[in-house]
Amino acid sequence: MDKTTLLATPGLTPALGFAVMIGLGLFSLAISFWIRNRLVRNTHDFIISDRKVGFGFGVGSLIAVWTWAMAVMMSAAMTFQWGLSGLFWFVVPNGFAVMILVPFTRVLRKHMPNGYTISEFVQSRFNQSKVASSIVTATMIFGIILEILINLKGTSIVISSVFGINWAVAAVVGMLCVLIYSYFGGLWTSVMTATINTLMITVPAAIVVSLVYDQVPGGASAVFSAVGEANENNLTVFRADAAAGFGITLAFGLLAATVADQTFWQKAWSFRADQVNKTFLWAGALFYPIPICLGMLGLVGIAYGITAADIGGDIAAIGPYVVSHIGLPVAMVVVYVLVILAACYSTIDGASAALASVVAVDIVKRFAPNTSEKALFIITKVSMLLGGSVALAIVLSGVDFTTLVLTTYALKTAILLPLVLAILWPQTNTVGFVGGISLAILIGMPLREVYGELIGTTSIVLISGLTVVIAGLIKPAGFDYSTLRKVRNLDTAASPAE
Repeated sequence: MDKTTLLATPGLTPALGFAVMIGLGLFSLAISFWIRNRLVRNTHDFIISDRKVGFGFGVGSLIAVWTWAMAVMMSAAMTFQWGLSGLFWFVVPNGFAVMILVPFTRVLRKHMPNGYTISEFVQSRFNQSKVASSIVTATMIFGIILEILINLKGTSIVISSVFGINWAVAAVVGMLCVLIYSYFGGLWTSVMTATINTLMITVPAAIVVSLVYDQVPGGASAVFSAVGEANENNLTVFRADAAAGFGITLAFGLLAATVADQTFWQKAWSFRADQVNKTFLWAGALFYPIPICLGMLGLVGIAYGITAADIGGDIAAIGPYVVSHIGLPVAMVVVYVLVILAACYSTIDGASAALASVVAVDIVKRFAPNTSEKALFIITKVSMLLGGSVALAIVLSGVDFTTLVLTTYALKTAILLPLVLAILWPQTNTVGFVGGISLAILIGMPLREVYGELIGTTSIVLISGLTVVIAGLIKPAGFDYSTLRKVRNLDTAASPAE
């Protein structure tokens, strides 16, 4: 296979690219207006959907917020870099990371049915400790901002790769599209548009990838043959270098990305109580086909001998490059772009809704509890605009996509075990919780920088977990989970904002 035969599909103009981006935004905006007029009366509705999200919308919204730029673009990138082993290490932990939330959501929905945020839980769990809750709040905000900017980066990569639009302009337009429609409906908008976007991500993606393989002379068998000839290790699922290079780090990071992410906790508290567990189980299971399917584009890139330099230096662009250069009709390329945009937009609006909940509950109501409902509603919505602006500014700095993902997950890993133990182990105390997170970041992150992903991530996990356990054994806390039922926050103030 000769990469010189790969030519950009004619007709992929910048005007078409802008039309696709803005068109998806306008479609979501129409839904947002409908939601605002019928379902959003106050801050409580805006950030928790009155705890009425059912199984169907719940599964769709979870799949959509988890099928972010990483799932649809990095799956192909890791396959391109490591072959089938890259696809294996990327896919297997992904769905499991969603399903593993079930035991934790079961505990918190039982003992804290009126919760809003994981930081709120930490504050109540550790005797109103401002240090513990502030660390978690800061971690949640930081993670949400990174989540938004990663998906903005994904938006800019696919639009610039396919339509030749300046990546910075694409990022600005994409951010504006999402913020405008998500501003009006909050979590309800995120849930409903995400469910629609999930339908856009699944079947169309499978059709596009099938057509890509159909365009290759000799089809799938020729691709696998060429991939093996390029490097016989490409067809090996269990490569030690892939596991050490990114697989183990990513596995821990994916677990941390759900457990230590307000986007998922907001969903957990917004779902109907009797639907929470099965919603997370089904969402995790049904997620798997998406990265497997889109990851196969990475093998086509290997087969054609494409290099990182050929696609602008960022291997996350391999999927968009293959689809837009292999000879598909313009309509099919547009369908692929919509798949990527649907994934990115859904995650951005989901993260924005999560940020709104953190600001409302963990900042405004904590430090200014007498804030009126009308003022709280406005502040909550404005926080989404500010968060998007900060994320956009970081994206425009030109930071590398893969570096963003791995750094984000390394930081979230520091809070993984302390938070798990705080939920499940009554002996966890404030000193162990705060110390575990702090030491993991102060010691583990420098080790990661010096010795690489594997040693760094392992150090972060061990330091954080052992610190919590040792502190808990020395001075057990003996927490009474029934006290969490007293937490009500905005439920008692759920009155119209007007």
